[in-house]
Amino acid sequence: MTSRPPRWLAAYVGLAAIWGLSFLFIKVADRALAPLQVAFGRVALGCAVVCAISWLGRHRLPREPRLWVHLAVAALLMNTAPFTLLAYGEQRITSVSAGLWNAMTPLLALPATTWLIPSERPDRRKVAGLAVGFVGAVVLLGAAPGLCGKTLTGDEMCLAAACSYGLGYPFSRRFISPSGLAPVTLAAGQLICATAQLAVISGLVTSPPATLPWSAALSVLALGAAGTGVAYILNYTIVRDAGAIVASTVTYVIPIFSTVAGVALLGERLTVGNVVGAPLIVAGAALTQQRRSETRQRADEMAARSP
Repeated sequence: MTSRPPRWLAAYVGLAAIWGLSFLFIKVADRALAPLQVAFGRVALGCAVVCAISWLGRHRLPREPRLWVHLAVAALLMNTAPFTLLAYGEQRITSVSAGLWNAMTPLLALPATTWLIPSERPDRRKVAGLAVGFVGAVVLLGAAPGLCGKTLTGDEMCLAAACSYGLGYPFSRRFISPSGLAPVTLAAGQLICATAQLAVISGLVTSPPATLPWSAALSVLALGAAGTGVAYILNYTIVRDAGAIVASTVTYVIPIFSTVAGVALLGERLTVGNVVGAPLIVAGAALTQQRRSETRQRADEMAARSP
């Protein structure tokens, strides 16, 4: 009997595609807007989309003050800090390189997950999947330009963004997902907090642009509506259904989409390392997911046999 794919798989692939294309949109928006404005526009539009979906679905916002504190921390780790760092980083490096640095997130999420969520300690297969994916990321990064000067600063910013994501995934799983609220409700609360944070910071240190080209405007719209709004609903769904480590491995698949988009649409360089590393990343992500799927299937079978 053939086992059916896990219910979160479609969300996983969709999220990888949306976030993979986000690096292209960041690069285009950076040409006309300050990085903080790119980050603010992204979360503000995403917040509007998610709040509209939440309202149409008659979902109420969280009421517990403690949960709002946790949502504010998650907003800092998953939105405010990484969105800003990526926008600054892509002023210095290609969108392809930024997407590759993002593949470090699962490796950085592993120790934080072990610390915050003891029940999700990785088994051998999960560690092997992370290792294979990490090797693929190293192969891909080996094809990036030399790490020096301006490029080094951009790489460091994108790596710092991956560190922030790596801590944000298990934090959300430990302190937010157990609330039992719908993913759209949690995403709305988080993006409200992120919008408030970036509104203050961006308003203090940037000035409105004199002109806004249509390409930059459409890029920010895509980043907000899809890359932030829809994406964070999908993200909370995966964290809830598959766990923090599996959710973080979506960053192993993101470089495939970001690399194709950067090369095909921005004319960025594609090397042999890109072609060799991408399959390793997919293999690592698949290996990590397989174990989680089998575990959940056995749990469901045991539950079905229980009185």
